[in-house]
Amino acid sequence: MEMSLRVLGDKHPHTLASMANLASTYRNQGRWKEAEELEVQVMETRKRALRDKHLDTLTSMANLASTYRNQGRWKEAEELEVQVMETSLRVLRDEHPHTLASMANLASTYRNQGQWKEAEELEVQVMETSLRVLGDEHPDTLTSIANLASTYRNQGRWKEAEELEVQLTWHRRTGIKGANLASTYRNQGRWKEAEELEVQVMETRKRVLGDGHPSTLTSMNNLAHTWKGEGYAQTAIALMRECVQLRKQVLGPQHPYTMSSLSTLNSWQLEKASISG
Repeated sequence: MEMSLRVLGDKHPHTLASMANLASTYRNQGRWKEAEELEVQVMETRKRALRDKHLDTLTSMANLASTYRNQGRWKEAEELEVQVMETSLRVLRDEHPHTLASMANLASTYRNQGQWKEAEELEVQVMETSLRVLGDEHPDTLTSIANLASTYRNQGRWKEAEELEVQLTWHRRTGIKGANLASTYRNQGRWKEAEELEVQVMETRKRVLGDGHPSTLTSMNNLAHTWKGEGYAQTAIALMRECVQLRKQVLGPQHPYTMSSLSTLNSWQLEKASISG
């Protein structure tokens, strides 16, 4: 990147591509501020040079939105994602992979803000288009089904969630089916069924993605909740404590997921202390 800046200048496409690649590396390492700084530069330069409708500009906007989303900065992410989706629909049309990705990203941001209806509306469109264009076994289609099931689950619509989740083929690499179906079982109080799936998912993610990957930490958080529901309070507290420590390191102490896990841990510890006392 530094050589490209020196030789080609900060507006050259190769320089911008190298900056975007470095930002992606920072993002994958959870170095959000460093990623953001580069992504803002890339986005603003591409907007000036290529205009808003260019695919490279839309990609840079989506990357910055992803960095905001990973920090729990939902409103900033939403603002960019709405622009990306609307432009993609207008320029690329609704069946283009970039358009579907932009709709899925915005739906995820809505879901994280508890805007279930807005999320559901987009997720239904993404799922139906993916089924039609990509087929029912494509990874993107399976992800879209899982996302819609998650939105149903968060609204307490357990049967609709379960119907979608049992359609999913087991995805060994990330445990998509197992994680979501386990969550549905957990919310129905079907603890043993949830635990069986969640242990598999957590172990698979640890092996494939690593102990500190955000998806691994989500599975730890979920398994801790299941153990608590089964009455294994001490074991649940120990796992949640580990999850909090790792989320602080990986996501940062102010991230909503870190704060949620910490709040749960404090609540469980107070409950245990009051029972012991």
